[in-house]
This record gives sequence, C-alpha cells and structure tokens, in this order.
Amino acid sequence: MPYWRLHYHLNWATYNRYPLLTEPIERQVFGTLRNKAHILGIIVHAIGGIQDHIHLVVSIPPKLAVADCLEHFKGASSRYANLQPEASGSFRWQEGYGALSFGDGAMSDIISYVLNQKRHHGQGSLRPHLERYTTDEEGVEIPFG
Repeated sequence: MPYWRLHYHLNWATYNRYPLLTEPIERQVFGTLRNKAHILGIIVHAIGGIQDHIHLVVSIPPKLAVADCLEHFKGASSRYANLQPEASGSFRWQEGYGALSFGDGAMSDIISYVLNQKRHHGQGSLRPHLERYTTDEEGVEIPFG
C-alpha cells in the first residue's frame, strides 16, 4: 500500500447561488458526502458551509483524480437531496468548483475555517483564497461572499 498525504480544500456553490442548503437539507447533504467519501476511500476531515455553498477538507488517495471526486460528491449529494421532501426535486449544484491543495501544517487551521463557515460569513472574517471557485476550465476565479 502506498504512502500518501494529499490534502485538499474543496468548495462549490448551489445553482445560481440559491439558498438551498437549509438545515434539514444540509444534514442530508453532509451525510451523503461522508458516505460517498467512504466508498471512494477519501478521508473527510471537515464539512461546512452556508445556504448557498459548501466547503470540504479531504484527503484524496492518488488513485483518484480530484475532478472525478468532485463529480461523485456533487452528483450523489444532489440526487439524495432531491429525494427529501424539503427539496421538492429542485436541489442542484452550480457548475464548477474550487480545489486547493495544502500541507499537513495547515490542516488544523483549514479545518477550523471550514467548520466555522457560518460565523465567518456572518462576521465578514472570510479568507478570500478559500472562498473562490470557477465555472470554466481555465480557472477564472469567481469569489464567494
């Protein structure tokens, strides 16, 4: 078995940034993401977000491409969310995502940031480099916030 330490901060938004991640849907989405990660062999360190976007801190094994993991995460969570009565079949994610790699030394700081998303957005204490995503393959940044 290979030794690997590949850590990522991932984020993506709801379709048109609609506030779809209500409390009941958020719980379902987070659970689905944890289950899909387990199936794929991905370690989930933290999940957080607000009503219009989500953040994850994960360690992805080298046999998996980051883009493929995001496709699995987004697909599984939107399918499951739409099965919930609260979603009424209208839950979907926007195209694109943000993916940043980082080293072991930054792990606790990034986990804390992700777990405290609601506070950071409420107080305006955002970290711009962790609140960006793109909807095109050239990586043109679109800030959250």
